[in-house]
Amino acid sequence: MKKDTWQIGGRELTSRLFLGTGLFPNPYVQQEAIKASGAEVLTFAIRRVNLSAAEDDSILQHIEQGAFTFLPNTSGASTADEAVRIARLARASGLSDWIKVEISANERTLLPDPIETLRATEQLVKEGFTVLPYTTDDPILCKRLEEAGAAAVMPGGAPIGTGLGILNPYHIGLIVEEASVPIIVDAGLGSVADVAQAMELGVSGVLMNTPVAKARDPILMARAMRLGIEAGRLSYLSGRIAKKKYATASSGFDALKLS
Repeated sequence: MKKDTWQIGGRELTSRLFLGTGLFPNPYVQQEAIKASGAEVLTFAIRRVNLSAAEDDSILQHIEQGAFTFLPNTSGASTADEAVRIARLARASGLSDWIKVEISANERTLLPDPIETLRATEQLVKEGFTVLPYTTDDPILCKRLEEAGAAAVMPGGAPIGTGLGILNPYHIGLIVEEASVPIIVDAGLGSVADVAQAMELGVSGVLMNTPVAKARDPILMARAMRLGIEAGRLSYLSGRIAKKKYATASSGFDALKLS
């Protein structure tokens, strides 16, 4: 079987799980969960990193440098200008030229601001960043972000940290159908069933933090999510049977007749 790899910004990836580094109970559990997940891309909020000494930062010091692709995010930004400024600081510190644009204007829902997200994406693409915007599950907006030069687009399944799963699978399916870049479901997932569903809808990958870090056993959950993503991906590639209104016997009635 051909190796099932994919690419973002010219970088080849094998794992389809992007993992957040926050919220873990301690560095040991964080490290072991990362190993169990098989993740190659790790994400974190830039505002929580000491950019003046990134190599000694409490979040990053326990992560092997060079072993992962870092995807810093602009969490905390409420405008495009703020997000662009945060991204520039991260690149200047040597963290990464990959950036997850995350702009929220509402502290209660943390839903992404679509207009500011598009503005920031356009500007950061012009500046040479590999941009992965977190956005709502709006098929038209996702297409506009792709047209703006996003290397991948990351619609949310539900509001961040809610664990509600994919609230609108129809929209996620439409987004995948129209996309020419990888689609990564980001936010709102809570279980292996959620990630399997996402992969069966045809997305390229899943980004999560809370469902793993806040699980009763984060290391075991990381492995479970990894296996769920693999199973969902294989199911998508295999092609599920069509849904029908009425039953169909697996053995025809004629085959059941006695001679």
